[in-house]
Amino acid sequence: MTTTAQRREAILQHIQTHQKGEVNEFAQQFDVSEVTIRTDLNVLEKQGCITRCYGGAVLNNQFAFDQPLQDKKQLNRSLKSAIGEYAASLVDEGDTIILDSGSTTEQVALHLKNRQHLVVMTNGINIAYQLANQSDIEVMVCGGTLRKNSYSLHGAGGEEMLTHYRFNKLFLGVDGFDIKTGITTPHRGEADINRKMVDVAQTVIAVTDSSKFDRQSFCLIASLSEVDILITDSGISDQYVEQLTAHGIDVHIVDKNL
Repeated sequence: MTTTAQRREAILQHIQTHQKGEVNEFAQQFDVSEVTIRTDLNVLEKQGCITRCYGGAVLNNQFAFDQPLQDKKQLNRSLKSAIGEYAASLVDEGDTIILDSGSTTEQVALHLKNRQHLVVMTNGINIAYQLANQSDIEVMVCGGTLRKNSYSLHGAGGEEMLTHYRFNKLFLGVDGFDIKTGITTPHRGEADINRKMVDVAQTVIAVTDSSKFDRQSFCLIASLSEVDILITDSGISDQYVEQLTAHGIDVHIVDKNL
């Protein structure tokens, strides 16, 4: 028998795939009343995932959903590479840095090759793999439980490990970036370890393509006051740049044509 949580997850997956879903179809599929389905949709709407409409619901495209890393890598690849290359240029010889898990931060790692005397802490298995053969880069990996969807580690062990160190720079990946909310992610464990990263870094650098703006998700990582630098592409609006600058964030724009 399907649990309430499983049913709501299946409903959300259907709406993500088809952009919409109808109450009567879900009621028949899961053999429950239409009242039960309406309750499910109301809960999903409160979470920000969907928007209710007559007879059902449609996908909220402003919500930052959890996506497999392999899918993320295919999105805006050239922009992510350019952002990663620029971010890597901000790393100085002898720096101690944190690379958050993700597809854009992996591009930062790829552009760190041949750098000298670096210490890199990461919770991304894919990032650790990219740096493993670099003789002048000491790679540290946070402990914890593996999220197979994102090749990332999270948990109390990794959080505890981070508290014993201090780092020059944190390069933070982004699922959702909203002026009012700040930086968010769909996964609670990911948010917990990201917040520890923010706590132990002197400079917090968010790296994201402009598609992540005006999106938010369940779990808060950092408010805008905790971000020092944003590296993004020229898809960012002038108004957004003005607002972020007013919050004290140094915005670095990588041109789309790079």
